[in-house]
Amino acid sequence: MFEAPRGTRDFPPWEMDKRRYVEDKIRNTFKIYGYREIQTPTFEHLQVFTLKSGDAIIDEIYSFKDKGGRDLALRPELTAPVIRFYVEKLQMEPKPLKLFYIGNCFRYDRPQKGRYREFTQAGCELIGVDTPEAIAELIALAYNILRNIGLKNVDLHIGDLTILSTLFKKLGISDENKKEIIPLIDKEKFDELYLFMQNIGVSKDEIEWFLDVLKMDDISKLPVSDEIEEEVERLKDVFGFLRDIYSIDCKMKLSIVRGLDYYKDIVFEIEAPILGAEKQLCGGGIYELIPLFGGREAPSAGFAIGFDRAILAAETEGYRFPISTIDYYIIPLSTSLISKSIEIAQILRNKGLLVDVDLMRRGIGKALKYAGSINAKQTILLGPDELDKNAVTIRDMVTGEQKLVLIEELKNL
Repeated sequence: MFEAPRGTRDFPPWEMDKRRYVEDKIRNTFKIYGYREIQTPTFEHLQVFTLKSGDAIIDEIYSFKDKGGRDLALRPELTAPVIRFYVEKLQMEPKPLKLFYIGNCFRYDRPQKGRYREFTQAGCELIGVDTPEAIAELIALAYNILRNIGLKNVDLHIGDLTILSTLFKKLGISDENKKEIIPLIDKEKFDELYLFMQNIGVSKDEIEWFLDVLKMDDISKLPVSDEIEEEVERLKDVFGFLRDIYSIDCKMKLSIVRGLDYYKDIVFEIEAPILGAEKQLCGGGIYELIPLFGGREAPSAGFAIGFDRAILAAETEGYRFPISTIDYYIIPLSTSLISKSIEIAQILRNKGLLVDVDLMRRGIGKALKYAGSINAKQTILLGPDELDKNAVTIRDMVTGEQKLVLIEELKNL
């Protein structure tokens, strides 16, 4: 007997109902913000991903050579393919370009709760504008997607890599030392960070000042120097739009150091505290990738949402996704009435109703039990007595109430 490969999953109908519900919520939220859906290939040239993330990502990628000897890879994420697509075919489109996507991705990760080797990612790219109001709208979009799929308790944190880089420069921290410092900031290992900075010659007062700034969550308390005054004002504008227009609570977090090699300026993360260590649901910000792929420089920003983890967070909070139902389940009470039952099914289906017919030639008891198992709202019973009256019996599966309805009247249901 075969099993699904490690880190992958099969989804039965009731799980797919849930996933399609979430997809529809995500898709509709993107659309009401003016985004249009695109799709890219499931596999790309390997260099599409190494160009963005470096050769180190190869260990996390499912890569292979095709029969022509070309190095290809299953996509581990979707931003790089979208930028490749933009540079290849969409650069001349009117700006801003608002693009969104929902697709499966593949990473050779260690499987754990909420993390799989095949997973779904939803996200978007905003190309052509990075004004404070544009970035605030992007962040509000990400936040509202998560709220719309059922999450009640999420934390929004916003950082700024330009400000962080200026702090590094002010402290005289070299690029080599940044490589050691950034992971410590990312993991919020502030005790280890203190010791490391002490060892490279940063004074005690400077270290304490730096750590205080990293831990600040109120932008109004951020010390402003000439070097960062413009960026701080821009960040304040983003906070203002989010709080005053979108009514979204958000906090500053300068310890966000995601993708420092290609992100710049404003970055953000959205977390679900209920998930503990694996709480991050969404991350994004302003980035510089288009020139890397050979395109003309253009302001760009985007985000990605962990689809599976978002579902897990909503369910952990206690959210109950709607149960898929069908409108009518038709039960012929005699084999001679199967054809007539199918005719009735077609009348209702042509009206856009969800209809199934008992194809197993079961007795009424077993057929009603099956109707309950597939969440049929109502059953239609067709027997010789009903046929003599050119009618059917409609049974409400919740109340058990029954009524006789003429077949001709079914067209008006």
